[in-house]
Amino acid sequence: MAGEPQSDCLFCKIVSGEVPATIVRESETTVAFQDINPQAPTHVLVIPKAHHTDAAALAAEAPELAADVLREAGEVAAQEKADRSGYRIVFNTGAGAGQTVFHAHAHVLGGRGLNWPPG
Repeated sequence: MAGEPQSDCLFCKIVSGEVPATIVRESETTVAFQDINPQAPTHVLVIPKAHHTDAAALAAEAPELAADVLREAGEVAAQEKADRSGYRIVFNTGAGAGQTVFHAHAHVLGGRGLNWPPG
């Protein structure tokens, strides 16, 4: 069921504290933590505490929570000072786009030049 913790989900386990992570921010509805394989000097994941499979499902099932994730992504960028030179917020949706953990999450990337188009 959408929103319910999934026993086999890595990010649900981070939310519950079962799996450790380097948490940089937490709100009532979100958790932000350092990516374990950073692609930029600032690379933080912002996730909803409630389980939603991907960004599209999150937007359809809980638009107010999607807004919380985006707001927190901006707060993370400011906290990490990535907002000074610019940053990117990326949602990978589906395996073909590089999504490897099927719990909606935003990548906040910054701290270096980010060429366009990516990948």
